[in-house]
Amino acid sequence: MKTETGHNPFFSIVMPVYQVERYISKAVKSIQGQTFSDWELIVVNDCTVDRSAAIAEKFAGIDHRIKIVYHEVNKGLSAARNTGIKEASGKYIWFMDSDDYVDADLLEKVYQSVQKNPAQLIVFGLWEEYFDKTGRFSYRHGIHPKEGYFSDKVSLRKEIIHLEQTTLYGYAWNKLYDLDYLRTLNLKYESIKLIEDILFNVKFCMDIESMNLIPQAMYHYQKRLDDSLTNKFVPDYYELHKKRIEIIYEQHRYWGLCSDGVKEILGSLYARYILSTLQRNCDKRADMPHAKRYKWCRELFGQELFNTLMPYAKSSGSISLRAAIALLRTKKTMWCLAMGRFIYIVRQKLPMFYTKIKSGR
Repeated sequence: MKTETGHNPFFSIVMPVYQVERYISKAVKSIQGQTFSDWELIVVNDCTVDRSAAIAEKFAGIDHRIKIVYHEVNKGLSAARNTGIKEASGKYIWFMDSDDYVDADLLEKVYQSVQKNPAQLIVFGLWEEYFDKTGRFSYRHGIHPKEGYFSDKVSLRKEIIHLEQTTLYGYAWNKLYDLDYLRTLNLKYESIKLIEDILFNVKFCMDIESMNLIPQAMYHYQKRLDDSLTNKFVPDYYELHKKRIEIIYEQHRYWGLCSDGVKEILGSLYARYILSTLQRNCDKRADMPHAKRYKWCRELFGQELFNTLMPYAKSSGSISLRAAIALLRTKKTMWCLAMGRFIYIVRQKLPMFYTKIKSGR
């Protein structure tokens, strides 16, 4: 989509839309308020049944930089992003969620960064902003990378594991991607819940040679206890996150970077997913009575990934995670099941306390 001046915009912003009528106005306004104006916003209406599309159409009616693309049936987040890739015409593409918002100078800072150091990937920080079940703001937690400009594969690849350690590697919306390079890879999002972003990023980053890290938190990730996907029950939660750890591990093997330090970080992250699974197994929707939970735990202790990474797992900043890792290493099934039950009770009774402990560990 060319601008009124006849040239392609510098940034293409892809915003999938489905059932977000309460939030989309704030999201779009945060784009319109950017101090850097050379952008296009591609709103992909994924067959929403609320007023989201109508709200977006009003914005498009008064701002030529906003384009609405329609799906005839609901296809899901990944398909909507793939539609956006087809429609995009900018130098860089950015996938923004329609229920979040961003600081007004985000695009300007990214533009300044790539003018100084052209890169295939740009990564910036974020604020995790938590809201309780009533929609009331509770607290926020900032995450941002250290400033860095990487123009060779060796130094870039060594940095990736630290992005994963701070959760910055897996998201789609805290990154801008070189669109031409993305298209040379013929890269598409896969329709896999929870891990579609990390699958995409691992493939994109496999052989890139340049990356900029911007040390500011400029994206406001809204984590709502009422409707967040992460608070819905996902039956295959463990298998999905096990796959996440495996593909990052395999990526580092491909790079020849499976050091003890990498295993330590991946082992710690893997332990977190195991703890989350142990408590999720206590949920009635899991349909896992005690005997099934016991069997699951015993099978876990025999898995290759567990025995490869758990000996290296370490928590440098959380006493609770450190204790949990030590308990998992003992392979004492009953104690591990009791730990999972305890975490489940805390999450049910004190959800905001649970999120604070989780984000802090």
